[in-house]
Amino acid sequence: MPALDDHALAADLAERAGRLLLDLRAKGGDPDALRHAGDRQSHEFLMAELARERPDDAVLSEEGVDDKARLAADRVWIVDPLDGTREFGEPGRTDWAVHVALWAGDLIAGAVALPAQNRVLSTIAPMTSPGPGAQRQLRMVISRTRASALVKDVAARLDAELVPCGSAGAKVATVITGENDVYLHSGGFYEWDTAAPVAVARQRGFHVSRVDGSQVSYNQEDPLLPDILVCRPAIAPVLLNAIREAHAI
Repeated sequence: MPALDDHALAADLAERAGRLLLDLRAKGGDPDALRHAGDRQSHEFLMAELARERPDDAVLSEEGVDDKARLAADRVWIVDPLDGTREFGEPGRTDWAVHVALWAGDLIAGAVALPAQNRVLSTIAPMTSPGPGAQRQLRMVISRTRASALVKDVAARLDAELVPCGSAGAKVATVITGENDVYLHSGGFYEWDTAAPVAVARQRGFHVSRVDGSQVSYNQEDPLLPDILVCRPAIAPVLLNAIREAHAI
């Protein structure tokens, strides 16, 4: 059987890890124990499969030790075995995800599995450009628990509707699919939170940047990522201007 290419492998691993998590969740039990088991089992599955399929590649996982040898590696898989751990432990919630991305100088492949939605967004799909967007009040998807003052200020300036959602992957997915228009986050998170969603968003033609308009970079020595903006290219200038105005206060 021929080996899967990087795009197909990312999608396959994210989907299979998602099925593992669905099976685990179906067994029920204490929510905290369920969350810990989900993080651990998905991480162990992804690490084992990547070691088998891509033994020469480095891996940066939220649930693993950060081996700095990745900084000298040509290829690094950046994975979040369970993005939205809080939501995973809440019965009925579907806004959690599995992220699998590949960096090789830049993000070159990625997949976001949304297991409870029976959906996988990946870079397998042909490159596209986002449509014009719905004619409606701007919809900005935000953290359920920690939307920053900057995000709220920008939303107020643009009269945007705030839409709470769980994991970063689930948030970006709503922008890619057109359910929402903007994902703006300035509360800080890590490379594994956004690498796969960003890979897919870029491949679909969406604007991705830091809040100052600069490029979002991956496989950095410190995996902390302070902020991000994902939206349609047509509305990026308006958003970046609102961010500048909010910062100027």
